[in-house]
Amino acid sequence: MSLTTMSTTHPSTNRPSTSRPNTTRPSTSRPGTKLTDSPTTSITLALFESRGVAREVGIAVIDRGTGRAALVQLADCPTYVKTLHQMHVHCPSVVLVPETFVSHVRARAAYGSDDTDADAVSTGSLLVKFVMEEFPEARVEPVPRKWWNDSTGMEFITHLCVEDDERAATLVSVADKYYALSAASALFKHAESRLNTRFAGGSLKIRYASVEGTLMVDPETARNLELVGNIVHRKSGHSLFGILNHTYTSMAARLLRANILAPLTAEDAINARLDAVEGKPWNEDKFSDVRDALKRLNKLDFDKLISSLASSEVRTSNAAKSAFARVSHILGLQSIVRNLPFLQRALAGTKSQLLQIVHEMISDKRLALIADLVADNLNEEAGPVKGGLAAVNARANRHRLLDVARETFKENVGDIMQLNTTLSEKYQLPLSLVYQESGFVFALRKTEWEGELPKGFLHVSSQKGRWLFSSMELKKMNARMKDVLDETLILSNKIIQDLVAEMLMYSGALYTASEAIALVDILWSFAHASIMRNYVRPEFTGTLAVKSGRHPILETVQAAGTLVPNDIYCCDASHFQIVQGPNMSGKSTYLRQTGLLVMMAMCGCFVPAEYASFRIHDALLTRLSNDDDMEKSLSTFAHEMTTSAMILGKNTVIDRFTSFPASEAGLATPNTLVLVDELGRGTSIIEGVGIAHAIAEELIRIKCFVFFATHFHELSTTLSRQPAVVNLHLSVQRAPKSTASLGLVFKYRIVDGLPDDLGHYGLRLARLADLPQNVMEEGKKVATALAEMHAQREKQSQSNVLAIHRRAVLKLRTQLTQALEHCTLPEQELVSYLARFQTNLIRVFHETSSV
Repeated sequence: MSLTTMSTTHPSTNRPSTSRPNTTRPSTSRPGTKLTDSPTTSITLALFESRGVAREVGIAVIDRGTGRAALVQLADCPTYVKTLHQMHVHCPSVVLVPETFVSHVRARAAYGSDDTDADAVSTGSLLVKFVMEEFPEARVEPVPRKWWNDSTGMEFITHLCVEDDERAATLVSVADKYYALSAASALFKHAESRLNTRFAGGSLKIRYASVEGTLMVDPETARNLELVGNIVHRKSGHSLFGILNHTYTSMAARLLRANILAPLTAEDAINARLDAVEGKPWNEDKFSDVRDALKRLNKLDFDKLISSLASSEVRTSNAAKSAFARVSHILGLQSIVRNLPFLQRALAGTKSQLLQIVHEMISDKRLALIADLVADNLNEEAGPVKGGLAAVNARANRHRLLDVARETFKENVGDIMQLNTTLSEKYQLPLSLVYQESGFVFALRKTEWEGELPKGFLHVSSQKGRWLFSSMELKKMNARMKDVLDETLILSNKIIQDLVAEMLMYSGALYTASEAIALVDILWSFAHASIMRNYVRPEFTGTLAVKSGRHPILETVQAAGTLVPNDIYCCDASHFQIVQGPNMSGKSTYLRQTGLLVMMAMCGCFVPAEYASFRIHDALLTRLSNDDDMEKSLSTFAHEMTTSAMILGKNTVIDRFTSFPASEAGLATPNTLVLVDELGRGTSIIEGVGIAHAIAEELIRIKCFVFFATHFHELSTTLSRQPAVVNLHLSVQRAPKSTASLGLVFKYRIVDGLPDDLGHYGLRLARLADLPQNVMEEGKKVATALAEMHAQREKQSQSNVLAIHRRAVLKLRTQLTQALEHCTLPEQELVSYLARFQTNLIRVFHETSSV
């Protein structure tokens, strides 16, 4: 059985431009800042959304190049961030939606109606609008509503899912996923009706992807943290993907990208990867052996080779070329299978449980049978010849008629070679032969001949500095050769088709081996990066604690020793961290470093630090950029508010800035990591402080881990009654103007407490712009007066003392909980450790007793 592709074409479905929707969804795409450039154009994705208040979205996606399909069903928020996140993981080139999701006029336009102006029509679904904005290069294609049927989708999956150990789990997982099954139905109906493609039974690797098992990262966060692409230069390798990608295979590169955009949230699975990356399984010899084994598979894409064997063209304009491609794919697949024993031997005896599982996956006896099967049917000695001549490489002793046809074909080619030699000697011309689809032609460099060609040469044409021509005798020989070639191809294709049908019986073992190779390639890549850059193994204790952490991307850019490492500490007793400091002191870098270290750890990679402990987070949400969004007519402040609405959701102070129902919940939970940089700077200071305080209080109430960088010093006072609030700042020291242009020295080091008074640093920075002296003096006068008025109003109150007491008690509770759950100290040392807690609590109460 095979995938059959008919040569008929389907109507053009180019997406028309639409009017800009008047919506306040957070910006997730801007010109020049696309999340990533997809290396493939064969990915089709179907979207199906529930009707009514609940936003249940079903996704079905297939990569026809690799033969892998995935189904997802999730409950989304009003901004469809989770849906867009899943789409970015797969990066589709075509997005299918029900025609009822768009206006009737536009639907007719997509089917090729000539009397419709599609450019003047907008879509009717908010989800479709967001998809068009987020994926401007993808073609959104409406398909008939009757194609979206869950029972039909289940039939497709049952028929097409490959026979392997995970098949039963996949069928059980998708059985009650109505919207995902409906999307799958439309996906495969589209392949049959529009792409004229039918898939062979048991030829696709179909899996149900649960969103609960991965960290949710919204597309804007992925861009701002430069997870898979540099935000300034698309082709730059300065991204998290770029510094971790030392893989040798295409399968591993795809898996690494997906893992970075959606890291694991299962602690056991992460620790299994860390065990494999750690130095114990990788002694020096084994590390080199695995590298050498992976090098043998370099540039070979296992998935695409498997998928290519499950496809064939019934009516093709070049049968020889198609047969040649299939033979090349079979030989490529055989090359991988034959090189697997090297990887098996390299992994033999490893102490890592995960690597032991990988070893078992690539040791399947069926893989050796595939290599033998190919050796019995194909002649591997003849090299490939452009134009499809290698398609006659089926082993001669397989079929006697094929043997005769191949010998006749070789004789015809020999006659043509002899003709070329004869004419070259007769006319004293350095003739050569070039094979084209119509047969052989003579070729002669223009520099080797001037004037007219001798009589008898026909159809002279010019091509790339040479003359191409033929003769009547050569045409007759080409005709005889073509007849023999056609007969050879018919016989050879029959052998190839029978061989492919037998190989597809082992497709489950092939896909399993592909996954195993990709996984060990990623683990080796992590180990390589960790060794080269002196990374350490992270722990997962429920506390975010990093000693001397380094920004993983910046340390590859800056000179060795110039990057300043920083500590990070965040726990339940101090889960809201206010980060202050002047411009250029490193606040944004500190926030991004925190997010990147968390992502690396949850991917199962070591991190750049001396020690690292993390919590398992369910989402990483950020508000980092301070740009207007002119495409959506959103100012900086409106952009800030809509992003905050996505994070917080219902009953917040930002509801009036959004068009979403107030009953909708946001994405932040107690297990979420939130990074906020300069919130409220897009409006007046008083309003900015107020809105920043309100949003900060909501984040504190949710109890998620928050790093809140701000220039609003007032927040330290207004939020001081909250016991979980910690004040941090980036160290800056005064210096003589002769040694620093601003009279300051930036240390780029995070320290506890409030920043020192820098004497109107903003005015010093403004002086660099050469403003008039009288303007600068007036600005300093007003700023000094306002600062004195503010200082007079700031007095320590009883509420501040109460907040200090609450903070100390909360910190003690967290420390005692951590000691109970994670401490392994001997009894005597544990007593001393707990005594220090008691001493610190008494000291805090004593210092505040006089107030």
